[in-house]
Amino acid sequence: MDAPLPTPARPSRRPLRWVRELLSLGGFALALFAGRSTLADHYFVPTGSMIPTVEIGDRVIVNKVAYALRVPFSDVVVAQLHRPERGDVVVLRSPEDGSVTLLKRVAAVPGDDVAVIDGHLWINGHAVPVSEQSGKLVESLGHAVHEVRLTSRGGRNYGPVRLGADEYLVLGDNRGESHDGRAFGLVEGRAILGKALGVWMRDGRPGWHPL
Repeated sequence: MDAPLPTPARPSRRPLRWVRELLSLGGFALALFAGRSTLADHYFVPTGSMIPTVEIGDRVIVNKVAYALRVPFSDVVVAQLHRPERGDVVVLRSPEDGSVTLLKRVAAVPGDDVAVIDGHLWINGHAVPVSEQSGKLVESLGHAVHEVRLTSRGGRNYGPVRLGADEYLVLGDNRGESHDGRAFGLVEGRAILGKALGVWMRDGRPGWHPL
């Protein structure tokens, strides 16, 4: 009587399972990074150019589809949704060093005649109101009512300049200590990456400070 043939060993499915799990994890990571690239992100603030609105070390949430929808991991705009408005706090790519992201406030928009004198804004021949409230200087710019600092006589003067069809002037709220559009010039709309919504962490403590 012939001896039964040995049953061939089944190939282990463990390597295949690991491959599937790695692909799944990779897909999740890619979706996460793509979402951060095109939808929303958070930023660490390393400088004091936006004091007192935003402090050094704050972490800021940014809506990256506030103005445009972009191809992930690129500056290619798929659809223009809205234009930045006066008073918006935005993140933008530095025109001096494209690898650096800046946090500034939109001071003037396309078509505006703008000047900055001793830190005070003039738009279309009218001074943007700045009042003293409880010992603080408060500026009313567009929809935004916010504090400003005018130390060092408000920093360098600028203009008057008329903005082109896709040009924006961005400034820091800490006008006397801010390296902003008065130094590096006007920026194009494509350089503006999103709208800052609020500070979600300050001094290592979570919270919410709307911008």
